[in-house]
Amino acid sequence: MPPLAAPQPPQTVQTSLKIGDFRFWVASPRPSRRRPRTLWRNLLLRQALQDARLCGMTDRRRINGPPSGTRPPVFASLLRSATGAAVERPQRTRRPNELRKIFLKTGLIPSATGSAYLEIEPSRSLSTKSLIAPSTALKIACTVHGPKPLPRSAPFSQNLLLTTHVKYAPFAARRRKGHIRDASERDLGVHLETAIRGAIIAERWPKSALDVTITVLEAADDRWWGDAPGSQDASWGMMNVLAGCITAASAAIADARIDCLDLVAGGVAALVAEDPGAEEADKADEAPKLVLDPDPSEHREIVAACVVAYMPGRDEITELWLKGDTSRVALSGGDKRSGHEAIIDGAVDAARGVHTVLAEAVRESGERFVRQMTAGTHNFKATKGDSDVEMKI
Repeated sequence: MPPLAAPQPPQTVQTSLKIGDFRFWVASPRPSRRRPRTLWRNLLLRQALQDARLCGMTDRRRINGPPSGTRPPVFASLLRSATGAAVERPQRTRRPNELRKIFLKTGLIPSATGSAYLEIEPSRSLSTKSLIAPSTALKIACTVHGPKPLPRSAPFSQNLLLTTHVKYAPFAARRRKGHIRDASERDLGVHLETAIRGAIIAERWPKSALDVTITVLEAADDRWWGDAPGSQDASWGMMNVLAGCITAASAAIADARIDCLDLVAGGVAALVAEDPGAEEADKADEAPKLVLDPDPSEHREIVAACVVAYMPGRDEITELWLKGDTSRVALSGGDKRSGHEAIIDGAVDAARGVHTVLAEAVRESGERFVRQMTAGTHNFKATKGDSDVEMKI
């Protein structure tokens, strides 16, 4: 009969960790020479934190805002002005092919290689006595870091590795955003990377990386605040956000002195349905109309929208995003274009208008860079002249 084997010590050990008001019992491998006690303690803490997240434990190091909307609720009494008249939605006073005013400035973040800030003014309401803003503005901040070398463990890459990150600020939208990116923000990052990749000359920076970070400080509304929550389920405001991200990222990349084929401008066009209660509207004009740079709060219904990333110098489209029904559209007499052709051409025309502002901002960035280089050269010459020492033998 073979001798009995000696009992082996247990391979796991039960350890208790107290985090806040919670105590967790964690089963982990016993520390050994291959697994030092410090590493073993870190593994226990990581597993306990994962269990704490599953239990719904709040983060005590961060002041979390309310889970509801970031703006005050709209009561029924607020739907009427001081005179008792009903507050009407803001009307589009611009022509169908007219764009809103754009503010674009580069070089606002000194710690980044390149940066840009873009802001589009909100629409104006006809009734000025209401305390609630008729619509929101679009405010976007973009930073560019790189080109920077890849780590030694990364495989060799002949082209520049581009990484885009789009994140809404918690207070950017009408409903508060979380600290972790959701599906819409990741989708915007994918569209932005596709739009920029076609303009950058990537083969000039082998084994290098470029990080483009977008922070949306204030996003465009998907509908007017006076409409019912389910009247417009599509996120039409995200189309304006993507166009602004493309323009701001192109300005920031140019501010970082990265070689590109051309400046990429974002443009938006939409097919909107007019108010059926208008007296001048008749059955012949019920087809959606084409407008450039739409504001969702100004229109009762948006049937389709299109955003493009356009390079005017090369007459190329690097990104195209179209959604909605383009089967019906009201065009001028003699125009035989289909609905999708008309909306794409409208988005390209909007991008051409945005390109004029983008080119002016990049020109100011280049002039500022030349002044800095000239001032640095003069300072270097002055320092070199003052530091000369006469050597006597």
